[in-house]
Amino acid sequence: MINNNLNMNRWIGIDVGGANVKIAHGSGVASSIRFEVWRDPRGLASALAEARKLVPHGDAVAATTTAELCDCFETKAEGVETVLSALEIAFGDLPISIWGIDEQFHNTATIRDRPALAAASNWLALAVYASRLVKESAILIDVGSTTTDLIPLDRTGARCRGKTDYERLQTGELVYAGVRRTPICAIASRVPWRGSTIGIAAEWFATTHDVYLILKSIESDVTDRGTADGRPATVEFARDRLARTLGADRETFSFEDARVFAATCDSILLERLVESARGACETTIGAPRSAVVAGSGSFLARRLAERLIEPEGDAERSIVDLANHWDPDRSDCACAFALTILACERLQKLNNA
Repeated sequence: MINNNLNMNRWIGIDVGGANVKIAHGSGVASSIRFEVWRDPRGLASALAEARKLVPHGDAVAATTTAELCDCFETKAEGVETVLSALEIAFGDLPISIWGIDEQFHNTATIRDRPALAAASNWLALAVYASRLVKESAILIDVGSTTTDLIPLDRTGARCRGKTDYERLQTGELVYAGVRRTPICAIASRVPWRGSTIGIAAEWFATTHDVYLILKSIESDVTDRGTADGRPATVEFARDRLARTLGADRETFSFEDARVFAATCDSILLERLVESARGACETTIGAPRSAVVAGSGSFLARRLAERLIEPEGDAERSIVDLANHWDPDRSDCACAFALTILACERLQKLNNA
């Protein structure tokens, strides 16, 4: 339910994830902060208050969550309640609308009665918006730090077969793999190596963040210690982390070894996403003719789109990159920014009714 006495251009959109809080303003400002809910669920309200400082003043909040799946909660309902309470503390002076898997906004009282409506609905907000950018069968590819959404689209909206995380994992429309937090041992158990193969240690020694640091798809950041070993997110330490997944260290694992191993991991991950994307589309839209790509891993999403879409004749592939359509910050926070658009539109309809 949306209060129709609001300034339509001053919505704040919030996507509360398990590891990141993403916030966007209707003016186009968007930002993301790292906050691991499972480590400190009681600190979520403070994290949301900090995120609020990163955008201009707003008149209302449109929110969505995926944090309810964190293992600090016994049930998703408990997780949804924790998010609602945190939102009310951080934004209690503003009206709050919650996006649901029914493609509607609801007040917090409704969501408390029906928490499953709000669980993991963020992808649907982006899919509704993305469907407007395509003229034919398409796929939305949103690659984040932890997960990848692969949503079949047409001009009428999302053509997905699943709505919940459980259903979408079954259909391949959700893949628990991203460009930062995915452990290397979750990509493969054994990989080609020096003319043979080698097993990968089933331990949280390194993540895909290290792969893309080595491949220079993600820039080094000495202040970022959200890595497997807590050391800085730099190429040097990424090599050390990757080495350990093969039972090696910097004395036996060169930077060239790191580059070759990273390229192998990247290739395996891409093939996994290609397979899931084709499976997600084959019974709904068939082979997609175009794509919309987004997320902090849009560099990987675009490569995936290029694998899926065959250009016709001399025409170029039809790929809408939200980093260009909007800008990189809004692409990274695409679900949150999509919420501001949808909320403004719903308010406009109410005012015109």
